[in-house]
Amino acid sequence: MDSADLQKLVTRTMPFGKYEGRLIADLPGHYLNWFARSGFPSGEVGRLLALMHEIDHNGLKSLLAPLRRGH
Repeated sequence: MDSADLQKLVTRTMPFGKYEGRLIADLPGHYLNWFARSGFPSGEVGRLLALMHEIDHNGLKSLLAPLRRGH
């Protein structure tokens, strides 16, 4: 993970599925948990979803607040 990945969480949207169009940072925890159980997709989207799952699971969503203010 690098700092650019954190910025991507608050700027990239989910490209498919039930929450298509929603910011990755705004995906609900149960959806991220489903990916963690079922498997994250390959590529950048999967990497970002896995990162967001770790942030959400550990109660660290507040760390993204300063990044949101910049956008």
